[in-house]
Amino acid sequence: MNENKTISKLVRIWLIIGLVMIFFQIIIGGVTRLTGSGLSITKWEIVTGTFPPISEVGWQSELDLYKKTPQYKKINEGMSMSDFKFIYFWEYFHRLWARTMGFVFLFPFIFFWSTKQFTPKLTRRLIVVFLLAAVVAVFGWIMVASGLINRPWVNAYKLTVHLCLAVLLFGYLLWTTFIAFEPVPSVQTNKMLITLGKTFTIGTIFQIFLGGIMSGMKAGLFYPTWPDMNGMFIPPEVFDISQYNVENIVEYDKHAFMPALIQTLHRLTAYTLVIIGLWMFSMSHKQSYQRVFKVCNIMLITVLFFQAALGILTLINCKGSVPVGLGSMHQGGGIILLSVALFNNYLQRSK
Repeated sequence: MNENKTISKLVRIWLIIGLVMIFFQIIIGGVTRLTGSGLSITKWEIVTGTFPPISEVGWQSELDLYKKTPQYKKINEGMSMSDFKFIYFWEYFHRLWARTMGFVFLFPFIFFWSTKQFTPKLTRRLIVVFLLAAVVAVFGWIMVASGLINRPWVNAYKLTVHLCLAVLLFGYLLWTTFIAFEPVPSVQTNKMLITLGKTFTIGTIFQIFLGGIMSGMKAGLFYPTWPDMNGMFIPPEVFDISQYNVENIVEYDKHAFMPALIQTLHRLTAYTLVIIGLWMFSMSHKQSYQRVFKVCNIMLITVLFFQAALGILTLINCKGSVPVGLGSMHQGGGIILLSVALFNNYLQRSK
């Protein structure tokens, strides 16, 4: 197929379905994490793991395996079968959704490729998508395994890598979808707007990275106030040079330093993104740019403020535990914000 040939409507719908499924997989993963469900299934079985236990004996066997984990011994000892089934459901649903995505991607890909409905460029990009998906899946198990040995929860850094890989997969497929919907005219702006757009996207990715660590460390529980942090703008631990050592970074759950540092960085990055977002919005509406670009920037500033509000609401409601609903919405908002930022970059791309 010629590179300039229009991609069929069916292929574009398939790409959008893939994006939606990855988005919800990230949300389901967030719920799984916030409900403490990620360690409820202690084995990674590609085929047999597709089906949940169907008998009381099967359920008891799964619970007995869970009882051997640090999470059960240190946090959930004495857990009832009904409570176990609840956390098992979310981890099972997370894995089942991933398996379903595999089928949704694989079989249509084979059909579209065999019927020559892809351009060479699209084929190459979709192969990368499959490779990224495989890496995400493998690292998902590495993340889970980190919570089955010593800690009663998954390692915050490995959790964050898993999240960032999933976001990379989503972003790469989103850009691929933009390409498949060609032609979209590139907007002739200026170097400042292009730089601001790229800076905003990089900042959003960094913010998602910090959000993953925030969640993994449950850092919101340490300073559940806003605009101050328990009466301070920045906690004193952040300014204490002696706190910056390997032990505090690795053993983050034994010291208050890392939660204080990560939450401080997460807040400061949010303030920086708001400033850049307002700057972009102002510049984009002072000139007679194309309507699609102006609408994109209206969407960006709207999602940005909505996301900031969700972040604040999530934080101030971290009373003893992170609120699952708000936390999941906040994570989803981050993905939507990144999507709009990438579209902003795509509109300003060089031909």
